[in-house]
Amino acid sequence: MSNKVKIIVLVVLSALLVTLFLFVDIGSNWDYILPSRGKKILAIMLTGTVIAFSTMVFQTITNNRILTPSLIGLDSLYLLIQTFIIFMFGSTSQTVTDKNINFIISVGLMMIFAAVLFKVLFKREGQNIYFLLLVGLIFGTFFESVSSFMQVLIDPNEFLVVQDKMFASFNNVNTDLLVISFVIVIIVAIYFKKFARYLDVLSLGKEQAVNLGVDYDYVVKRLLIIISVLVSVSTALVGPITFLGLLVVNVAHEFLKTYRHSQLILGSIFISIIALVGGQLLVERVFTFSTTISVIINFIGGVYFIYLLLRGRKL
Repeated sequence: MSNKVKIIVLVVLSALLVTLFLFVDIGSNWDYILPSRGKKILAIMLTGTVIAFSTMVFQTITNNRILTPSLIGLDSLYLLIQTFIIFMFGSTSQTVTDKNINFIISVGLMMIFAAVLFKVLFKREGQNIYFLLLVGLIFGTFFESVSSFMQVLIDPNEFLVVQDKMFASFNNVNTDLLVISFVIVIIVAIYFKKFARYLDVLSLGKEQAVNLGVDYDYVVKRLLIIISVLVSVSTALVGPITFLGLLVVNVAHEFLKTYRHSQLILGSIFISIIALVGGQLLVERVFTFSTTISVIINFIGGVYFIYLLLRGRKL
């Protein structure tokens, strides 16, 4: 079966799951339920697309299939921001209750952190990208430690609000934020278009890419900025989903078995949508909202991550 046929199968399966999610048990209140579910589906499609795309590009840059953009520390920074706001101002403050303000603060601070990190670490030409990942991992650990310290000190009722921020949720997505997120993603996608042709060459490694005429440092810096913007938007919109990208990108590699990123990106996006819509159906229909989709995704992704590590050792 050719990759084009495989991608068509993924598209059809995605469409079937989306249709099932929209219309199952809709009853007579379709004029209320359908728009509500439609908003969830749009958030799922946006988040799935962003996470799959950013992880695929990130793994291409690092030339490593067990790394995700969360290593930069943005997920941990998001939780630190939410914890700090509630710790300082309380869960009833406008910065918490007004999702628009909270979104702007979260995205703004994450982008400032990423910009400063890249500016400092790439100040010298030829800086190793693994040094960036090491620094990002250290910052992520530091942010988690500070968050945990503040969570211990705050009121238990306030902690419940923080706890809601720790897991991704598509149940209360703000329509205004959805529109803003789509606009940002479209602008980033247009900017990315001129760098798309470099991905297949970058997957060969830094030395080969440089030998083939790629301005490696320039291209990698821009791609990292693109990844940071997308991860910041998706995390601030629905919350962190750590292992989703790792899971869907590796499944796409195994399913399509190609080096062409035009096919791999499409495949990973539709696999991501299938995973999120299927996971949300499980949360709503099987577990009756007793758990969150990020718990399911992280559990499956964590098991798959261990499998990748063990398989890598055998190879």
